[in-house]
Amino acid sequence: MKYIAGNYDVAVIGAGHAGIEAALASARLGVKTVIFTINMDAVGNCPCNPSIGGTAKGHLVREIDALGGEMGKTADKAILQMRMLNLGKGPAVHSLRGQIDRRKYQDIMKHKLELTENLELRQAEIVSVEKTEDGFILESRTHAQYITKKVIIATGTYLGGRIFIGDVSYEGGPDGMFAATELTKSLVNLGLPLRRFKTGTPARVLRSSIDFSDLEAQQGDEPPQHFSFETEGDLENKVVCHISWTNENTKKVILDNIHLSPLYSGMIEGVGPRYCPSLEDKIMRFKDKERHQLFIEPCGLDTEEMYLQGMSSSLPEGVQSAFYKTIKGLENAVIMRPAYAIEYDCVDPTSMKATLEFKDIKGLYGAGQFNGSSGYEEAAAQGLVAGINAARAVKGDNEFILERSGSYIGTLIDDLVTKGSNEPYRMMTSRSEYRLLLRQDNADERLTPSGYDIGLISEERWQKYLKKTELKAKELKRLKSTTLSPTEELNNILVSRETSPVASGVTLYDLLKRPQLSYKDLAEVDKDRPELEPIIIEQLQTEIKYEGYISKQKDRIEQVRRMSEKKLPEDIDYREIAGLRLEAQEKLNKIKPLSIDQASRISGVSPADISVLIIWLSSKKGGK
Repeated sequence: MKYIAGNYDVAVIGAGHAGIEAALASARLGVKTVIFTINMDAVGNCPCNPSIGGTAKGHLVREIDALGGEMGKTADKAILQMRMLNLGKGPAVHSLRGQIDRRKYQDIMKHKLELTENLELRQAEIVSVEKTEDGFILESRTHAQYITKKVIIATGTYLGGRIFIGDVSYEGGPDGMFAATELTKSLVNLGLPLRRFKTGTPARVLRSSIDFSDLEAQQGDEPPQHFSFETEGDLENKVVCHISWTNENTKKVILDNIHLSPLYSGMIEGVGPRYCPSLEDKIMRFKDKERHQLFIEPCGLDTEEMYLQGMSSSLPEGVQSAFYKTIKGLENAVIMRPAYAIEYDCVDPTSMKATLEFKDIKGLYGAGQFNGSSGYEEAAAQGLVAGINAARAVKGDNEFILERSGSYIGTLIDDLVTKGSNEPYRMMTSRSEYRLLLRQDNADERLTPSGYDIGLISEERWQKYLKKTELKAKELKRLKSTTLSPTEELNNILVSRETSPVASGVTLYDLLKRPQLSYKDLAEVDKDRPELEPIIIEQLQTEIKYEGYISKQKDRIEQVRRMSEKKLPEDIDYREIAGLRLEAQEKLNKIKPLSIDQASRISGVSPADISVLIIWLSSKKGGK
């Protein structure tokens, strides 16, 4: 006889970045939640880069925070160095990136799980998920059984994990952990369309074995910005990162040994990430390139491990040591942990709805790398949405779906469930048609009202947000109504900034439209300006300078919204619609889009097919 070890509303399998956000959101929304991890010491681990944020990923972190998630707040507490990327480009692509103390980040996240009401953190390897009439029965490797109404699978790279280093291959998870070897069979029996993906990580080397004397230092920004809109007080940059480059000798070592790479010998079957390839992959794909950049980054304050960003590899450890030693600064490098590739099972995300619930298995959700994405930030974003929807389903509330026009999280999920991905999906600013509107500085304006309505934003934070928006609106009104006379002092400022002097009165608003001028530049002639948070000033400057472009994007969103209102029945068989091409029928039946707008983004559905759908939908509605 088997005894029930626990009875829950929501069970989360996996305690990485996706699982953590899913479990916290679910529990905070008032439903009894459990989160399982194979090893309690791996909760919130950063098995690859010890950093949070980056290009487009920084947007995701700010959005997670605006909705009430934890990644940004925890990263701020574990920060080692903060930098804003892409400052030489427009504000749409400015992205915050933080080097973090990975162990401190883990400790903070684990403790948050332990302290959260309605949440249990349990060490157990779940090997079976059985669907029942009322929910699911989960079974662990030790034959403990758990009953739950909803399940969120957030297995990361553990599911069917296999490590590759040269000609050596064995079952394993990241950082020397055990793999989840039994669960795959159960998920296949449930009917999930699984596949194999691959990723990798560089070696960690001993700090004292690195010669920093001739390396380019990479300092943090001063003052460092926060990820979280709730973080108060100043952050501190505690470390310096460094830059080096590969060379022709590096290339020679790799090319001479490329036959030993499991990526090229055929041992690895999984598809790897296009935008984060291994060093041998970069050498093979870009043979004419003379050198490749790498970043040498600390893993924490209380460790001597240094991470070599841009140097992932699955070559034998001896070859790794040889090519590292060809690089300036690493001539005497001592490897503490070798680089490796890891292959794992994941699911085709087109089998899911925008809620991240599987279309054919009610109550089962997926999040993170299990859904075919890559990156901590992409995982956390999906986990948050899956956790919100699982909890709301338990409570009988409406589904929570983010539009791609309103957030990068919405873009990420829409891309996954509509287009799918034949490689690990990575968020980039170029994936959004609306990136000037979806800036990281205004993530709170776009999403905090939703977070408050859902119940993840506290009343105290909500009142602070309302105060901030009030101050911003008041300042915008002042800038439009304050006119400056054409004084010598003003014109000296304008000429010094290489913009034309004025001969008549001009508003502060019109001056700020000039690309050469900033809010700070006008301080000497704007004596009555109030004290404002830097984030408010950043938002105002951007919205004033890019007013025309922003207006055009808003018009485009309104057009798309009208298309989105053309809802498609979920039970439709597209084979019955005359005029649709065969490929379109197959793709539409697989994805089951919610609207004409979503259908238009499906690969294999042409504009002609969309016209057929619009005509069919109009005739159907007209016949009612």
